[in-house]
Amino acid sequence: MNGIVVQFRRGKKVIKEKHFLLDLGLKSRDEAKKLAGKTVVWKSPAGKEIHGKISDAHGNKGLVRAIFEKGLPGQAVTTEVEVFDYAEKTKEKKR
Repeated sequence: MNGIVVQFRRGKKVIKEKHFLLDLGLKSRDEAKKLAGKTVVWKSPAGKEIHGKISDAHGNKGLVRAIFEKGLPGQAVTTEVEVFDYAEKTKEKKR
């Protein structure tokens, strides 16, 4: 499953650098809640991968919050991410 990085998770004065909002094309909060705990991978144009995890739904329109190991660069906004089940990702690492 693919999605798009929408924005940093932020407040009025504070930006959380490791937290991002992702649009995965879901329609409701219930669909988004089912994806909690899945692994997210962002790939840079140079081939570097940064892994994260979906923590919960954000709002009522199907967006999700993801927490990454390292903060993504600002250029990551509007780029694609991939969502994996944990089992799928371990299979790929073994290949």
